[in-house]
Amino acid sequence: MVRRSGLLRREALEGYIFLLPWLLGFILFTIGPILASLSLSLTDWQVGLDMRFVGVENYVTMFVKDKLFWQSLKVTAIYALLALPPGIVVALGMALLLNQKVYGIGLFRTIYYLPAVTSGVAVALLWSWIFNSQFGLLNWLLSLFGIEGPAWLLTPVWAVPAFAFISLWGAGGLMIIYLASLQGIPEELYEAAKLDGANVMRQFWHVTIPMLTPTILFNLVVGVIAVFQTFTNAWIITKGGPNYATYFYVLHIYNNAFGYARMGYASALAWVLFVIVLVLSLAVIRSSQFWVFYAGERE
Repeated sequence: MVRRSGLLRREALEGYIFLLPWLLGFILFTIGPILASLSLSLTDWQVGLDMRFVGVENYVTMFVKDKLFWQSLKVTAIYALLALPPGIVVALGMALLLNQKVYGIGLFRTIYYLPAVTSGVAVALLWSWIFNSQFGLLNWLLSLFGIEGPAWLLTPVWAVPAFAFISLWGAGGLMIIYLASLQGIPEELYEAAKLDGANVMRQFWHVTIPMLTPTILFNLVVGVIAVFQTFTNAWIITKGGPNYATYFYVLHIYNNAFGYARMGYASALAWVLFVIVLVLSLAVIRSSQFWVFYAGERE
């Protein structure tokens, strides 16, 4: 018995030793910066100047005096409403198409997934050329049908919808998750539905969708986090213009941190973003009890 307890302690010690490099990295490079940003959010600190503790002054300034804070929050919220639902639907549609048993389907899956792993800067430049009002591909295609395309990225009313359309370029990431979930649905469920006389659409609504609801929930939460962190396209293509029409929240954080060197205020903005994303994510997860079905659960 004593020997066995000694072996257990030795195994536990060896486990902690192997875990130590990751644990140190997590503390130094994740927990450390998080706690540092929280403390910085309570200070007035510009790089090169003395740090001064101001309490919640940064947060008061943000909500009361900073008009760009509200503008960036509005732009990000509108973008989320325009980009997230179509992204979820398009990714699901792609997964349904790529779940077919046809020759060469592996090649098509690779092709549809590749845009999700391409460089963000390269993609931003590509779409800035496509949406260019003078020589862009999109307006050229519209002109073939006698339609004069607008200045997509130079008009406030069209800029955010254009960015929402660009976001569909990365739908392959969600598509892979849907595809894995589709392939995990038991064939017996479809066979039972066929025996009950269900056609293809009824099978989709009463078998496929219920079995996919946990995956939809996951993609929805991940999508909420992603849309509120939109930065690269706005920075590369428009720099937040025209007239702050694409001034996303993370762009506001970036400008305050690295444009104006206001690290304290930028940290406060980052913590507000964290709270917003946390609240929205929890709201989505809480709503799941009304629409998410888990196989094997009983009412």
